Amino acid sequence: MKVTRPMLAVAGAAAVLVLTGCGSDGGTKAVPETATGSLEQLAAEVKCTPNMQIDADEIRQAVCKDADGKFILATFATDRGLREWINGAKDYGGHYLVGRKWVAVGETSTVTALRETLGGDIEEGMDHSAHEPSEGATHSGH
Repeated sequence: MKVTRPMLAVAGAAAVLVLTGCGSDGGTKAVPETATGSLEQLAAEVKCTPNMQIDADEIRQAVCKDADGKFILATFATDRGLREWINGAKDYGGHYLVGRKWVAVGETSTVTALRETLGGDIEEGMDHSAHEPSEGATHSGH
């Protein structure tokens, strides 16, 4: 299956829309060295069985659920592919745990808990919750 950039963007947006929400950032713990490996290896590290959504050369994406919650786990063939996916998905909000050629997307609490096992860096998408029309602004209807 040939995966195109628009397909990747749609997959990323769908993952974010399914999993975005608010959470709290618990205490800060020492972050382990960032994990590497296949989607299955990363899923095994956090003790979840991945439900595959996309299995292509450029991206492999699955829904996982563990004791800390539900999340999307995706692996990429290249670092560039990962960065392009994240840059597109961040427009839809969300919370991202980013490793080398992999990303986990979920609630803040889930991503924070995953980081304790997988390491990585937490990145945040755009916050759409505060977008209220300003005084005097008009909102066009349908």
